[in-house]
Amino acid sequence: MFLEWSNTGNTIYARALHTSTLLTNGKVLVVGGSNGSRFLNSAELYDPSTEKWVPTNNLNTQRFGHSAFLLANGQVLDAGRFSDHFLNTAELYHPSMATWTIDQKINRTRYQHTTTVLDNGKVLMAGGANHQGYLNSTELYAAF
Repeated sequence: MFLEWSNTGNTIYARALHTSTLLTNGKVLVVGGSNGSRFLNSAELYDPSTEKWVPTNNLNTQRFGHSAFLLANGQVLDAGRFSDHFLNTAELYHPSMATWTIDQKINRTRYQHTTTVLDNGKVLMAGGANHQGYLNSTELYAAF
């Protein structure tokens, strides 16, 4: 099999250590990260049918070293954070309204952790780091 990379439209903002999540409508939500001089709270959508990027509403807070994942209800949960300090916050993106709302707090401050959506719809968040060092703690998120 032969695969080939091709250029497509550029993102609106240069960013690294951001998240990308495939939405149920086929668009890709890109969130947060850093542009090298500051942490970002911006979000944008990539539409593969037009190969263009469009801005969407910003997160309520800057996110860097976070995780984002698609929930069974089509919303995106963005959790964990590091910017100027660690927080145990999460935000929900509502694609139908293109808005973000603050969600319940996660139990531990953490960044650079992993998240995995389980077959039962719950999300397993594991490891990462915070001001105390590297973490071996895990927690489950269940959307209601």
